[in-house]
Amino acid sequence: MPSPRSEAWAPNPRQQNLLDEVRARGAVSVERLAQRLDVTMQTVRRDIQRLTEAGLLDRFNGGVSLPPPANPRATPAVAWRERQALKADAKARIARSVAAAVPDGARLMLGIGTTVEAVAQALSAKKGLHVITHSLHVAQALANHPDCTVEVPTGRLRPRDSALEGPDTVACLKGKKADIAIISSLGIDAEGRLLDRDGRELDVVNAILGQVTEPWLVVDASKFSEQHPISWGHLRQMKRVFTEALPPSPMPALMHKLSVSLTIAS
Repeated sequence: MPSPRSEAWAPNPRQQNLLDEVRARGAVSVERLAQRLDVTMQTVRRDIQRLTEAGLLDRFNGGVSLPPPANPRATPAVAWRERQALKADAKARIARSVAAAVPDGARLMLGIGTTVEAVAQALSAKKGLHVITHSLHVAQALANHPDCTVEVPTGRLRPRDSALEGPDTVACLKGKKADIAIISSLGIDAEGRLLDRDGRELDVVNAILGQVTEPWLVVDASKFSEQHPISWGHLRQMKRVFTEALPPSPMPALMHKLSVSLTIAS
């Protein structure tokens, strides 16, 4: 059998369909590819191996993306698409659950992250929304909403995730009020601390939490086992937590003790 590096090798029809899926989305999880192509995870992984060896795909933890462009300035966008692809189905389920709980006419503050971005996309049927966000990804997701006012604060752009940061952003957010904040976290430890790997978001998140009546946390279930060095808050600050599967012990008991409502998306 010719190797993927040889001139004689070319993707078979199934592998070509896989490539087309990735090209259409920029990055896709292995699980999603198996569902879309109606094949086993083992078959997808085998095809990904051959396509990666041929230089047609790049692998990351849990999925694949197109090879990064030669222009290094485009790297953050590629990385963001990879994050969008991870746990995409779980994020979509969470987003639908959150959207169902948001009332028409709500005034919202939306944080950063691909789960929050999924929530923004799921709000398309809501009426009379007013959204304040320091995430340009979230603002773009709401740009074509027919009945939503989007407000973006001033500040310094952070290229890694297209978020605004710094004293101007914090001051602007402190001058706003909202009914609900929808924020995410990279990890949650057994004591209920909310974790991140980057302390630059700390002041902005605290500004958001100080201006809303109900803080909602949106995280896929894998975040309950993720460990990161920065603690930016605690579960006791949340009114509701939305996830797609029952969190491991002791999380349910801890949330009950803290009077935090747990919603598991169906």
